[in-house]
Amino acid sequence: MALLTDRIILDRQSRADTLGLREDGTRHLLPDLAYKRLFVANVAFYGNPNGYESWVLIDTGVPGTQASLKEAATRRFGGRAPAAIVLTHAHPDHVGCLRGLSEHWDVPVYAHPLEHPYVNGESVYPSPDPGAGGGLLSRASLARELKPLQANGRLHALPADGSLPFMPGWRWLHTPGHAAGHISLWRESDRTLLAGDALLTTSQQSAYAVTCSELELCGPPRALTEDWPRAAESLQTLAALQPELLLSSHGQAFRGESMRRGLDRLALTFVTQFTFQQPLSALDGIA
Repeated sequence: MALLTDRIILDRQSRADTLGLREDGTRHLLPDLAYKRLFVANVAFYGNPNGYESWVLIDTGVPGTQASLKEAATRRFGGRAPAAIVLTHAHPDHVGCLRGLSEHWDVPVYAHPLEHPYVNGESVYPSPDPGAGGGLLSRASLARELKPLQANGRLHALPADGSLPFMPGWRWLHTPGHAAGHISLWRESDRTLLAGDALLTTSQQSAYAVTCSELELCGPPRALTEDWPRAAESLQTLAALQPELLLSSHGQAFRGESMRRGLDRLALTFVTQFTFQQPLSALDGIA
């Protein structure tokens, strides 16, 4: 079932990464936050590159991009391994390099417990809905038999209190719908939101838009979203946060009032399609 075709177009002033690519191949957002696009998926780097503090990688991109990701991390952090890898969920375009990177760096991996069977290969996600569309994003996520992580003691559950290891001031928010154990990351102090696939900041259908990132907001990837009512609740939860800075796993980063108005409009399109029960708590990191 194809849902949520509404596209909320944003103006150019909404862009948050106006400085372009840095020498390390990342796009700078804040002194301790940057991201890199690997084909159609973003990975995020948390941590100050100038110093010896720990840093964290959020998601690991599509299969086949490990060399590019490692090079960016090495140049950004001077060869220091991350303290941890945090996963928003375990779709193949988010864990494509997880096995190789976690073994190379020998670091813990944190994910919601509902995603663990997919992270370690015990289960596979349902097949994509062929009638839902999704264009290039859907095709990039079709590695259904990927088994990214062996049982090696590196996989851990996220803390039940909503905190994020090695990321002081951040919380994880359970934002199911696209996947049962999908999470988003939120920092209240500067209202920064890493939304994962709970929403997109690019078109789902156009290969040009996905790779060149036209300025728009839309719902989660249609072909792979499992539970639309819960996805709607999650989007309402994120819109209610009124973020100042927004980074999705697909598309560019946005900031400011125009982005917030667009996010409110996008959440409203969900309201017209579903009858909601009690909304999820924005600060409840417990499933």
